[in-house]
Amino acid sequence: MNKDQIKGQAKNIAGKVQETTGKLVGSLSQEVKGIKLQVKGEVQKGYGDAKEAVKEAHHAVLHPTKSHT
Repeated sequence: MNKDQIKGQAKNIAGKVQETTGKLVGSLSQEVKGIKLQVKGEVQKGYGDAKEAVKEAHHAVLHPTKSHT
């Protein structure tokens, strides 16, 4: 995992908490802020996932596994 994946997941969780809190106290603005934070978290996590995939592909190209056939 990289820092974008971790930070994105943290934002997503914080957004869910904020959205739920907004629902419990009847604050539509808090619900919306929570949903926005979740979206930001998903985007950041997706960016981190893409970075990780590129890193793994790069590693696979530089260090291909040898076939034992």
